[in-house]
Amino acid sequence: MEKIEQEIEGKSLDIVEADILKIRQSTMRAAEGIHVELQQSAALTVDADRAEMTQGGSVVVRGKNLSLNQSIGIICCGDNTNMNLSFSPISVNTGEVTINKSAIGIMASKDIQANNSATLFMIGRNISGEVNTIIDWRSALAFGIVAGGIYGLIQLLKKR
Repeated sequence: MEKIEQEIEGKSLDIVEADILKIRQSTMRAAEGIHVELQQSAALTVDADRAEMTQGGSVVVRGKNLSLNQSIGIICCGDNTNMNLSFSPISVNTGEVTINKSAIGIMASKDIQANNSATLFMIGRNISGEVNTIIDWRSALAFGIVAGGIYGLIQLLKKR
């Protein structure tokens, strides 16, 4: 069975589908394939076994192996993810995540390797490297106690 390879440059597209996609300086609604490579491109959704983005952006990136280099992926879902100088508000992974000088809002993964990165909230079985997390378990516990106390006080004042 022959693999369909498609190279696109400088176009605005709706849905692009092929086994191997190489897209440069383009915009599209959806990109689907076994291997999708975006360079200076934007897509609403990217669905691939292997997705690579360089200086690109996407709302949803989904696949087995994700690689973001100087890119933005609003929601990243994959088995293994590699982020370099990138940003993702939500990243959920079943395998390993490697982040290098990147910012992630909420991250969940089995194994996380970080280098000079920042997260808002991180959940992981094995976490190694240098990462600044704003909400760790202590601050989450303190927030829960304060929020519960305020809620309880409001409920008491409502009954009067």
